[in-house]
Amino acid sequence: MSETYDLIILGSGSTAFAAALRATSYGARVLMFEKSVLGGTCINWGCIPSKTLIHAALFRHEAHLGGMIGLNTENDNTSIDAERLFKHRETVVTRLRKERYLDVLAGMKGLEMIKGTARFRDARTVECDGHLYLSERFLIATGGNPRIPNLPGLDKCSYYTSRSALLLKKLPASLVIIGGGVIAVEMGQMYHRLGCNVTILEHGPRLLPAIEPELSASLQDILEKEGIRVVTGARISRADRLGELNVLSADVNGTLQEFSCEKLLLAVGTVPATADIGLDAAGVALDSRGFIITDRQMRSSVDGIWAAGDVVGNMMIATIGAKEGIVAVDDMFKQGCGCAIDYLAAPMAIFTDPEVAMVGHSEESARQAGFDCIVNCMPVSAIPKAHVTGMTDGVIKMVADRVTGRLLGVSLVCHRGADMINEAALALQLHATVTDIAATMHVYPSIGEGLKLCAQGFNRDITMLSCCAE
Repeated sequence: MSETYDLIILGSGSTAFAAALRATSYGARVLMFEKSVLGGTCINWGCIPSKTLIHAALFRHEAHLGGMIGLNTENDNTSIDAERLFKHRETVVTRLRKERYLDVLAGMKGLEMIKGTARFRDARTVECDGHLYLSERFLIATGGNPRIPNLPGLDKCSYYTSRSALLLKKLPASLVIIGGGVIAVEMGQMYHRLGCNVTILEHGPRLLPAIEPELSASLQDILEKEGIRVVTGARISRADRLGELNVLSADVNGTLQEFSCEKLLLAVGTVPATADIGLDAAGVALDSRGFIITDRQMRSSVDGIWAAGDVVGNMMIATIGAKEGIVAVDDMFKQGCGCAIDYLAAPMAIFTDPEVAMVGHSEESARQAGFDCIVNCMPVSAIPKAHVTGMTDGVIKMVADRVTGRLLGVSLVCHRGADMINEAALALQLHATVTDIAATMHVYPSIGEGLKLCAQGFNRDITMLSCCAE
């Protein structure tokens, strides 16, 4: 007994849902499979719970900053009602899961979901609980899982992954984070602001190795000024459990050191959820890390099978996964559309405080792409509004083509940087030049004015500009 659909999707997260909604707009009959919780990582264990707690931690931090300028409060600012805080997190997740997923699923004609694991029998058939489902089109959007490093002694230790760290009910007194990427800096700062003693161990020479070095250095300085211990060049050799503490042994730039803590947080990347779904039976090619290989139309190596989201291992953020899913569906149902994913046009942000954000080329990637580029890197302290808010840490970096002045990329560490980067993304999409940005009127005083000032800095000394000057 089998049933046929216009499109079958493995997964039910933000990538899968964006693709499913796009497909129903073409009149397709769509079936989704989900083995875990509806909504996937972003709504349940990623974006939503993490940003909810990050924002809560910001309240506590800003209350402390207010006290430094005379805005003292009578209440004790040091205590945290963890039970109430984590209940708030669950309330936000539950509400958004219902509104953005369950209600949409219930009201969407042509969209069905089955709870269970679908496995390919061949390139046109999947099986779930003994039933067969057929289609000429499949989208694999199964996402990924936190990677567990092969570290001797880790099995003795008490540790969190990026997923379980957002589900805990009690705050640890001390936390050592293995890894120096996005999850490490976001959660490290969050838990520090909630009262944990935090140490970040990064095996490389700097935090966030994928971003511009000026941004990495600025963020590390900011985190260290807050009281977070950042250790780079830390090659961890083993883990152990001594009494109530976890102990890590590491070679730090040639010196053996030990780090102890109540809890460990493993933040060493993502592995694709490609195991046990029958990709070998379908003939889908994987790279050396297990991610599905796709082209810019999100086509896999097998005709009729597309893949999108974390399972393909590109930019692992919800908006990119959703866009990949939409590109895949357009390619399926609108043949000849020329639809393709453009990662350079995609803005992304890291939700530390201040936020890290970027779009387009870095200086290095621009040069590798063959551009003769010019660069301006400006301190956030050059923005008048930064002194109003007291948020003067950070940098803004612009990369442009030397001959035409066309903007090639923007990277920044700045208060409200996640909002600012959208203007930069629009400028890139419209092929604007730095002269165009420099001549664009901005609200004064505003943090967004930093983009204009940085653009002006290509050919003017911005320290010689008066307030509101063009």
